[in-house]
Amino acid sequence: MIFSQKIKKIFSLALLLWTLAMPCFAIDEIAENSTLELQDCINLAIKNSPKINMSKNYALAAKSRIGQAKSDYFPTLGAGTGYYGQADSSKNMSGNSNYYSANASLNQMIYNFGKTNARINMQKFSEIAAKHDVDDAIVQAVYDVKSAYYGVLSAQAKRDIQIANVQINERQYLRTKAYFEEGTKSKIDLVNAEVYLSDAKIQLVQAENDLKTAMVKLNNAMYVAYAPDYSIKNTETFNFTTEQFTPISLISDNPDEKYDTVKYDGEGTIFTTSVQKTDLLSNYQFKPYPYTLEEAIKRANEQRPDLLSFAATYAAMEESLKYVKREYYPSINGKVGYTHRNTNYFVNNGMSFSASLDFPTVNIMNTVSKIEEARAQLDAALDNVNLSKQNIYFEVQNAYINMQQIEKRIPLLEVKVRQTLENFELADGRYAVGVGDFIQLQDAKQNYNNAQQSYVQAVFDYNMARASLEKAMGER
Repeated sequence: MIFSQKIKKIFSLALLLWTLAMPCFAIDEIAENSTLELQDCINLAIKNSPKINMSKNYALAAKSRIGQAKSDYFPTLGAGTGYYGQADSSKNMSGNSNYYSANASLNQMIYNFGKTNARINMQKFSEIAAKHDVDDAIVQAVYDVKSAYYGVLSAQAKRDIQIANVQINERQYLRTKAYFEEGTKSKIDLVNAEVYLSDAKIQLVQAENDLKTAMVKLNNAMYVAYAPDYSIKNTETFNFTTEQFTPISLISDNPDEKYDTVKYDGEGTIFTTSVQKTDLLSNYQFKPYPYTLEEAIKRANEQRPDLLSFAATYAAMEESLKYVKREYYPSINGKVGYTHRNTNYFVNNGMSFSASLDFPTVNIMNTVSKIEEARAQLDAALDNVNLSKQNIYFEVQNAYINMQQIEKRIPLLEVKVRQTLENFELADGRYAVGVGDFIQLQDAKQNYNNAQQSYVQAVFDYNMARASLEKAMGER
């Protein structure tokens, strides 16, 4: 009972120390307020991923099985010792026979007609397959990080759009309020401006929550808990300018006079506001994918880890079939022994050696069934190779077509963003001079906001399609 209580105390202390160490371990990996690039996040995921570590351990186990197969070529040592006694009794006489004996032997397999070679080759190919499984786990981890990373970039851009949208509605509300106080706009315009401002703030709250959720997904993809605050950099294919807004101020008809708050000077001041916009397009340079579909399929067949793993497994099954066919072959063995025997009457030492051709016990039915099983496994391995090639072809083709479609859509959406911005600016100017109505202005603003959201979504979709293509090609 006392021993059990000590064990529980030691276990509890170890668990407490492990729990306290976890946050420190995570913080050491990501510095406070640091800025990570995509490759930094990928490196963390590869380092921390339990799936990758398990695959590596399986590969190490497969490597150890090669050594086990090679052990047939190494001699086996045996030794024994004992003390033996025997007491005999009869009518006429009695006696004891006691002695001490020790022996040692060395057994060596000389040749077994290729059975060991087949077994070694089978384990070598199994190790190759296991290593490709490690690569496959890495490819999946890289894709997961890319997906989460682009998700954060997309959420940041959409959050920035909503910040600009709030600022737009704040300015419009202040301007509409000034017009209402002047008597040039109706009460309904002012109420609508308040409603649109409230909606914009709600959308901003949702966008900020989406960004936090995206960061959690990125941390999860990197297997990093208790991560400190950090930021990420744009990538070549996702390089929006974020958090850079065109300055906005309410101005009167005097260009030298600016107001932080709306004022009415009693002389018919006209309040205008420049359109609030994010510079999403200022640094974005779209570069098409460098490979054709045929080149992408060729690269996939050359480097896709799961296909290479299936091919190595097929080779292992070929060696397995050879081994099963040779199981009933004999083996040539040699043996050397030494014996020491000490009795009450004499001491005897002796060396012995032998060579033999040993035939295994053969069950013909069992051997035939094993061969059939090995052939079926070989055929199944070949089917896996062929199925994998077909799946890779269609997977690459689908990802490539999807990526190409988005490549064509992005420039059109870029034009749409600029067009809706121009239309918004015109609608804003018309409303300022009393020509356009408030509904037209809000429609123009909403169209511009939606166009920006669609543009960001298209860039995200493009990056995800490209990441899917790279994953289908087996690239990290």
